[in-house]
Amino acid sequence: MPQTRVIIAEDEAIPRLDLREMLDNLGYLVVGEASDGRSAVNLARELRPDLVIMDIKMPDMDGITAAKILTEERIAPVLLVTAYSDRELVERAKDSGVLAYVAKPFGEAQLVPAIEVALARFRELRALERELGDTKQALETRKLVERAKGVLMDTQGLKEAEAFRKIQKLSMNTRKSMREVAEAILLAHEVQKDVS
Repeated sequence: MPQTRVIIAEDEAIPRLDLREMLDNLGYLVVGEASDGRSAVNLARELRPDLVIMDIKMPDMDGITAAKILTEERIAPVLLVTAYSDRELVERAKDSGVLAYVAKPFGEAQLVPAIEVALARFRELRALERELGDTKQALETRKLVERAKGVLMDTQGLKEAEAFRKIQKLSMNTRKSMREVAEAILLAHEVQKDVS
């Protein structure tokens, strides 16, 4: 199984080195390091890691703002680490789409579950997005086929089942999807209306 590729973003050199060593010991592959949020975002865009672990308080762009960008762009899940645990930061972290949060000081025992939960949640979110996209596509296709059936029923005097079978048969004969056939029927109908 390939190693999980991680980017670390921490503005302080010693904690960044400690985190890298911890990740190396745990079998994760650190592919990049950044000392501020903007650099972390740019590095993640370039390297497409499996996970970004970043501190909240960093110069130029804080970890929460960077996490929001990475989440919106669907680049990688983000695990935030911080010495600060006030409610406002936790709320901002939740709103940014962060998938896990670990308070400093932490050890390997706290880090591994947080990493694995973040990775699992990200995979689940991606699967749901794909499923939602497939569902939207199917619904759109169904609407187009319904409209095309209506056109065939109106213009050719077909019953609903006959119109559906005609679309189905055209789909098989032309090796086009039912969506493509429905779109062609609707387009031809629009052209015919414009000509008349």
